[in-house]
Amino acid sequence: MTRYEPAIDVDALTAIDVHVHIEVDHHGHSSLPEDLRDAAAKYFSTDGPNPDLDGVAAYYRERNMAAVVFTVDAETNLGQSPISSADIAEGAARNNDVLIPFGSVDPLKPTAVDDARRLVEDHGVRGFKFHPTVQGFDPSDAAHSPLYETLQDAGVVALFHTGQTGIGAGLPGGRGLLLGRSNPILLDPVAARFPELQIIMAHPSVPWQDEALSVATHKHNTWIDLSGWSPKYFPEALVRAANSYLKNRVLFGSDFPLLTPDRWLRDAENPSKGSATGLFKPEVMPGILKANAARLLKLG
Repeated sequence: MTRYEPAIDVDALTAIDVHVHIEVDHHGHSSLPEDLRDAAAKYFSTDGPNPDLDGVAAYYRERNMAAVVFTVDAETNLGQSPISSADIAEGAARNNDVLIPFGSVDPLKPTAVDDARRLVEDHGVRGFKFHPTVQGFDPSDAAHSPLYETLQDAGVVALFHTGQTGIGAGLPGGRGLLLGRSNPILLDPVAARFPELQIIMAHPSVPWQDEALSVATHKHNTWIDLSGWSPKYFPEALVRAANSYLKNRVLFGSDFPLLTPDRWLRDAENPSKGSATGLFKPEVMPGILKANAARLLKLG
């Protein structure tokens, strides 16, 4: 076992993508059941490559980018064994010039706290990814406080999916997945109880964008990543915040492989046909693309 330690030359990077999924492992095992994989692919209209971890590393190395990589452990709610977060950390260790591993634990498992502690101490993960809708839990429930306390004490980041999801979209009853569990207002009590825990609210939080902006404005241990949507569809309020009062806590993320960083950057530079300027102010783009994430992840 090799414990992850970063060897990233931040100055040489063009960007740090804080939201990259590892969807298949080297055995071809997927993090989602087949029906959910198919529904998500249809929702996002994707049929492109879905590389394993080493393929993801090569993809980002070609672009002089670093990537935060993770899976989602939703075994209790979905009945699907997860991709190993320990294996992701091991793969990131052999690609530590471009990859930064986050772990994932199932909050509904009684071993969640011990699993999180082991991933930090033994494998060197730098944060954890949660998807309340897919994992089937209310992030504001005080029952999860021991888990959050463990992450806070370890000094690692907690990244939560927020807003709409394509997972389960179009299936009968959305396959029973509840969108309301990903309302970012549910992260407000988490940020209040654990003020040193750095929390990323992932994605434009449609239809709860105002709630996300309110939480981020009030709780300065919260951040917003811009993944999962083409920038040309970003809500106006989010763009205004990223260009002004939240510019130091907004992060570039793609949602690869569902959305590529190439597409994200292209659409941010040309948000509408015939537009002469980019979506974000030139003076804030360096922070969004790299500097904010480097500070959050303590990359120097």
